[in-house]
Amino acid sequence: MKMRAAAVLAATLMMATSAAAEDLEFLIINSTSYDLVEFNVSPASSGSWEGNLLEGGYLGADYEVGVLIADGLTTCVYDIRGVFSDGESIEDYGLNLCDLGEYAFVE
Repeated sequence: MKMRAAAVLAATLMMATSAAAEDLEFLIINSTSYDLVEFNVSPASSGSWEGNLLEGGYLGADYEVGVLIADGLTTCVYDIRGVFSDGESIEDYGLNLCDLGEYAFVE
């Protein structure tokens, strides 16, 4: 079931691409004791969160998944939010996903 969530996340994160934009690939690691039940990635310039990319799925505790952002934008700077099964959330702002390589949610 947890591995299925990883496949759902990877498929859900794929969006329409543009020839001028670069796709961003990085690894999300859930190093917490709780399932990640909501995951948002938004361009830092947007000022609001994009939709829940885990809609209908989750990323289990101590699991990881590769993420592809193919949103057609040319920016590297994004904000990330994760909401967990215990109701807690973690937000991080202004991340350069072109250089990051991976992002770990930790307690």
